[in-house]
Amino acid sequence: MDCPVCREPMIVLEHEAIEVDYCLSCKGVWLDAGELELLFGDAAACAAFLDAGDAARAKGEKPRRCPVCRRKMEKGVTGGGAPVTYDRCPRGEGLWFDEGELAQVLKHGATDDRQGAVVGFLRDVFPDEAAR
Repeated sequence: MDCPVCREPMIVLEHEAIEVDYCLSCKGVWLDAGELELLFGDAAACAAFLDAGDAARAKGEKPRRCPVCRRKMEKGVTGGGAPVTYDRCPRGEGLWFDEGELAQVLKHGATDDRQGAVVGFLRDVFPDEAAR
């Protein structure tokens, strides 16, 4: 699968039951549908957090194409104290996060009882991100 930003081939990183597509060039991350919910530990809380931000923050960002279906992705903005603008496939194939954004989303959005697992995930899969 090629990166939707720089079009370089991505590598697959696996942690427990989750496969993360990672771009070595721009350090972006693709999560297939349902994988972020696994990290959150609560699908309803994940959906609410992903849609809680002000969509106006996403204005002006260049649209990207889904690496799975090639359709233009939609912009979303998370809630929380540090909103993150991310890309989502209109067909529900998955989510794209630019460098550092997945770490922010997980740190600010995962439930308290999942924080240890989230920190472990970040440390194992993205050692540089866990330090931030």
